Amino acid sequence: PYGSPYGGAVRYAMASLIVMVPTAIVLLHLIRNTIVSEPAKAYIWIRRWALMLTLFLAALVALIDLITLINTFLGGEITTRFGLKVAIVLLVAVGVFLHFLADLKGYWITNSKKAFYVGISVGVLVLLSIVSGFFIIGTPTELRMLRYDNQKVMDLQTIQYQITNYYQQKRVLPKTLDTLNDPLNNFLVPVDVQTNSPYTYEVTSPLTFKLCATFARATSDQKGRGAYDAGVTKPMSVGGGISDVWTHEAGEKCFERTIDPDKYPSYPGIKNAPIGL
Repeated sequence: PYGSPYGGAVRYAMASLIVMVPTAIVLLHLIRNTIVSEPAKAYIWIRRWALMLTLFLAALVALIDLITLINTFLGGEITTRFGLKVAIVLLVAVGVFLHFLADLKGYWITNSKKAFYVGISVGVLVLLSIVSGFFIIGTPTELRMLRYDNQKVMDLQTIQYQITNYYQQKRVLPKTLDTLNDPLNNFLVPVDVQTNSPYTYEVTSPLTFKLCATFARATSDQKGRGAYDAGVTKPMSVGGGISDVWTHEAGEKCFERTIDPDKYPSYPGIKNAPIGL
């Protein structure tokens, strides 16, 4: 509901790279050092079986990747984004296949310097990938601020709904937000999750009011981001004369709302009182 729509997948990929790649590099380094000191270990069955299985899986992934590409192309559904995904998967699969094929033949044992340079290159590539991930999804601090802002918008939506509900029952706006607290219905007015302070509410006329909150970031500009809404959660539609626009800049933002009595009539059984009484 906040940040990039690809945030979850990117975060998982980044975490996998941070943990798994250094682990793989260290393990390969230890295994190859062991083989250098004891060459016979290069031919133990479990190592060769693991290498053959890796080669088989890498080749299988490359073939499935190509089949998917051709099938999509024949169906007329291929796009640049899909083509790039296929190319990346194919590149990784072929790279893994060639690397471990060379390992099976003992190339990295006899060329330890090249193995070292490959490890450094992979490390640099992974580092660049992780850094690029932060540019896509933002830093942890940025995401935390977006979560705060998202929660504030949802809180204001909830408060707005309770105000309209109160109006339909009483035909008057509540004087303060505390008036909305209703233990019988298990509702307590939410407070700012970031500062634990109450939101600002002000009645400006018998039919208008303001709700204010302080936001850490401006609402994301969705232009050019595609059909997927990557900004804060879309506000609940309360219908009628109350606007459901919740875009904001950084800092304090007040949302002015106006109730249309014709679109918010009294609930059945409630006698209409004079507006603003």
